[in-house]
Amino acid sequence: MYPYLTARRSILLAGTIAGLLIAAPLSAQQPPTAAAPPAAAPAAPALPPGSPLIGRPEGNEAAAKLAPVAPPPLPATPDKLPTAQLKLPPGFHIEVYASGIANARSMRLGTKGTLFLGTRFGNKVTAVVKKDGKTEIKTVAEGLYRPNGLAFKDGTLYIAELSQISKIENVEDKLDKPQKPTVIYTDLPKDEAHGWKFIAIGPDNKLYLEVGQPGNNVLHDKDHGQIRRINLDGSGAEVVAFGVRHSVGFDWNPVNKQLYFSDNGRDWLSEDAPEDKLNRVSKLGEDFGAPYCYQGNIPDPEFGWGHSCSEFTPPVALTGPHSAGLGLRFYTGKHVPEEVQECHLPRAPRLVEPDEEIRRRCSGNHAQQGWHRKVDRAIPYRLLGQQ
Repeated sequence: MYPYLTARRSILLAGTIAGLLIAAPLSAQQPPTAAAPPAAAPAAPALPPGSPLIGRPEGNEAAAKLAPVAPPPLPATPDKLPTAQLKLPPGFHIEVYASGIANARSMRLGTKGTLFLGTRFGNKVTAVVKKDGKTEIKTVAEGLYRPNGLAFKDGTLYIAELSQISKIENVEDKLDKPQKPTVIYTDLPKDEAHGWKFIAIGPDNKLYLEVGQPGNNVLHDKDHGQIRRINLDGSGAEVVAFGVRHSVGFDWNPVNKQLYFSDNGRDWLSEDAPEDKLNRVSKLGEDFGAPYCYQGNIPDPEFGWGHSCSEFTPPVALTGPHSAGLGLRFYTGKHVPEEVQECHLPRAPRLVEPDEEIRRRCSGNHAQQGWHRKVDRAIPYRLLGQQ
């Protein structure tokens, strides 16, 4: 070994020992420095009240792929509407009646042939007028907030916004310029979740409206989760049905005048449960279960404690999990094939299922997919025999 390298190493070692001897007393007088904690992951932004994503299981890869589908920003042109690809039963025909209308959701037909359109996302009510072989699109009223629900009676158009109901009298005579509706009812919550309304006028000449749960699965107050009815001037409000999560369609049996309504079940329980429902109101004030019981026989894991599904009125039919039915009608016309009339025309109420032959002939093969269910698991439409 070279002598100068040995001497250098000795000097370095001595310096190191001296440094340790000097530093030791100093370190004894000061507390040890704690290691810096690892940086916390940024918190996910809080979901707004009533968000449909509230309750989505965390860390679940399949659930993470499910989310509401945003509406298209622009209406489709006629050549982009895939009517030729729709499979219809024998005897049916489909064609484009009107186009170029953004986010049309609800329809009502006036006595003079005017088709009125409401919207869940827009701010106006639109009219489609057919005249001299031409189609005219007119704005009936504008500056509204979620004017989804529409009803028509004796020349008056009723409009349901998020938190109020208004009317326009003699509306078909006032289509040349937008009108300012007259507000008749304001005793409504302002929740965005399930706040948009479906309305209809019953055989008792009263206006029926739905007030949904203010979220996916909520232990709501006395003003939510119900179907109400009011007089046509906005007075005399009363609750017709309780325990309604969210109904987007109802109609009356033309034989016995009973109210039937769809009800969408809760999300984030599973892809296969609970099923959506068809309910029937046989007496005023019945309770249909939500949020304590779903599909008539599934106690809710969160709110079902202390309750039995037998406490509530069961559905008359189950329509599939997350099928998201968008309306229902009793059809009494004659413009459908004879075999389909057997499925639709009113009959005396029945307490049994349709027989197998009617079931075979009345079963549909069209699919509706709710956003909470994958495309390859869509639910077929079904034509239900009257019960």
